[in-house]
Amino acid sequence: MTKASSPVTRIDQVLLDQVSAEAHRSPRLRRNYNLHAESEPVQRFLNVLQPGTYVRPHRHLRDEPGEGFECFVVLQGAVGLLLLDEQGRVIGRERLDADGPLRGVQLGDGEPHTLVALSPDAVIFEVKQGPYQPMADKDFLPGFPEEGTAEAAAQVREWTSLFDARG
Repeated sequence: MTKASSPVTRIDQVLLDQVSAEAHRSPRLRRNYNLHAESEPVQRFLNVLQPGTYVRPHRHLRDEPGEGFECFVVLQGAVGLLLLDEQGRVIGRERLDADGPLRGVQLGDGEPHTLVALSPDAVIFEVKQGPYQPMADKDFLPGFPEEGTAEAAAQVREWTSLFDARG
């Protein structure tokens, strides 16, 4: 989903509700709303996640130092961010909550990670280096299930439980 052609794009509750409804209807249980054109040098978008969505562990590798960052700010609801090592083991976790003490983070170059929705209609504002190149945007970590599989659903439940235990 891409922005309107207006010079001002309002990020209001109407937009959040619209994209949340689309995420709920999506088989992937998530939806992006781009605030940028694919060719722009900086990607800015809303990423709406519903509980149960599977974000395959990945990192963003770029040619130049400093270009593999990713910044997340939660505008609505809560998400769990899992930081992973090269083998896919969880080495850190952060609860990002629009109503909590931690609302956002910036990941450094090439930091392996995944996200889980901890509430319905969780909305993240994301920023990362562009331009968007679908075949090169993400470097997926090996050993994790493909989207849409029973193994992926089990993985999401396991990751989500890490945040249930933490409170």
